[in-house]
Amino acid sequence: MLLGTVLVLLLLGSAGPASAHAALRGADPGDGSVVKSAPRHVTLTFTESVALLDDSFRIYSPDNHRVPLDEPEHADGRSDTARIGLPGGLDDGTYTVAWRVVSADSHPVSGAFTFSIGKPSPTAPVAPATPAEHPITASLYETGRHLAYIAAALLIGTVAFVALCRPPDTTVLRMPLVTGWWTLLTSTAVLLVLRAPYENGTSPATAFDLSAFTGVLTARPGIALLTRLALLALVAAVLLRLPRLRQGQGEPDGRTPPARLALGTVLAVALALTWASAEHASAGIQVPVAMTSSVLHLLAMACWLGGLTALLVILFRAGTPPPVATVTRFSRLAFLSVTVLVVTGVYQSWRGLGSWSALADSAYGKTLIVKLVVTAALLLAAGLSRRLTLGLVTAASAASTVEHETEKVEERTVAAVRERIPELVASATPDKVPSTGPAPPATGDGATDSPSPGPGASDLNAPSDPDDPDEPPLDRHRRALRVSVLVEAVVAVVVLLVTTVLTSTLPARAEAEAAATEAAPIAGLPAVTVVTIPYALDVPGGKGSVQITLDPGRVGENGIQAVAFGPTGALDSVPELRLSFTLAEKDIGPIDAGLTDRGGYWATSDLNLPLPGTWTMKATIRVSEVDQVTESHPLRIEP
Repeated sequence: MLLGTVLVLLLLGSAGPASAHAALRGADPGDGSVVKSAPRHVTLTFTESVALLDDSFRIYSPDNHRVPLDEPEHADGRSDTARIGLPGGLDDGTYTVAWRVVSADSHPVSGAFTFSIGKPSPTAPVAPATPAEHPITASLYETGRHLAYIAAALLIGTVAFVALCRPPDTTVLRMPLVTGWWTLLTSTAVLLVLRAPYENGTSPATAFDLSAFTGVLTARPGIALLTRLALLALVAAVLLRLPRLRQGQGEPDGRTPPARLALGTVLAVALALTWASAEHASAGIQVPVAMTSSVLHLLAMACWLGGLTALLVILFRAGTPPPVATVTRFSRLAFLSVTVLVVTGVYQSWRGLGSWSALADSAYGKTLIVKLVVTAALLLAAGLSRRLTLGLVTAASAASTVEHETEKVEERTVAAVRERIPELVASATPDKVPSTGPAPPATGDGATDSPSPGPGASDLNAPSDPDDPDEPPLDRHRRALRVSVLVEAVVAVVVLLVTTVLTSTLPARAEAEAAATEAAPIAGLPAVTVVTIPYALDVPGGKGSVQITLDPGRVGENGIQAVAFGPTGALDSVPELRLSFTLAEKDIGPIDAGLTDRGGYWATSDLNLPLPGTWTMKATIRVSEVDQVTESHPLRIEP
């Protein structure tokens, strides 16, 4: 029932699109820019490393035809860039660039923008509407990711519970162990098959494209999934050789040999690395520390939540209650796991957020708050379970003391009976008298017809009081512990669901970096300054804006391209546009830019700004023969 509920929540919760973790930092040519001549390349820069697809770039010409392109590549060997070479002889006009890459944490990201050569087209070409992801493929893939997390916790946690908590009977734990292994194997295989459709945003039917599947096997996410499958085969071979799990019996002394503990630890760390190498930790800042933290976080989660499931199974399905020592060992293991989770969770939250304000201002921060609240509830349930465990230890100790005292009373009773056996036998044997004489009178201690019960015999044979309504304290604590562990397990499932949602959300740090550097230049290329000046006149067609691009926007010679937009955002043609620049603190200007009409936009290539400082750029826009408006805007010119 619980597994069915989880599956329903997964299917419903994963129906929406997942947010990718790489954000576009900049483009050259920039979005909406106008360049004088056709560029040799289109280059994109991202906030983290990206993998390229065969169809990472689609570029459409002004007449809406697809431009033939070469294979995409990384610019200057940098893994956080994507570049495509453009053919020669491109016509003037507006081009649309549609792009799609895979971020370092295995999530695809896509987008589109336009740039113009020479002058903008009256109408920009529109790229065919291709969804960022196929809804069925995305739902199946996200469901597989959720199940993989749950299965890993079940598999690793059950083995850790058997090895470290040493329950005397492990027969009932074979079911969660086998379930975890098969679920992880199946979900990993499904993720590998769906990897190509997920990256390309296509339907699940395209998973049978052999060329696309072969490409997946050489990329980092595909290699991680293949490694996980190989590790699962090795895990199965090891588990089948363990008598403790195969026969339901423990070692003679109850302890797992150190060699087996070491082998299990190595396999668990290797499995955890298949997640860390293809998700958050593999990109961004402090990658080695983040990878270590991610592995420890996943293993601690598995030992706590998977071990919790194993304890729950034993409490409800085992023929005899688990020994108090087993419950106490798990309590210590859970406390250590929670400590590791808190330390690694704080580090990963700092790494993903970047600032305290991001908690409330970003989707990542809000999802993290939900996880913290649910985790706090889980910790409260765990604290109750730990307190009940201590109570169970106390009750078991008291029960053991009572049992010991009862055994001592029984031993004394038996000893007393044995001492009086000769006396009882003698009193039960009649004296020898003549067969014809009368029987002697029944006097004295030996006159009884049957032996009297010895001291303590009534206590030994007395039945327990059936009307006693009091439940034994040991049973009462065990029943309360079952309920507490069950509540803890349900809340743990919710924590896992929120965690997988968090791994599919753009980290606030990357989001802030992308926003802060949105207008930053591509490394090694000259900077440009883009300014948009709105204007308004109380006449028909008298509202709009002018986008002004200064290249490079520094001291010396600059080129200017100015494009007018109407009130709806469409390209507009104005009768006249003039620009002048004044540096008041140095008493320089106004300097007329000398813009000329280039057929739909205004431009110049020889504006000289001699000094750095904050200049005042004044734009005069004439919208008719008699109506014009003048707007000013400060402009910082760097040395």
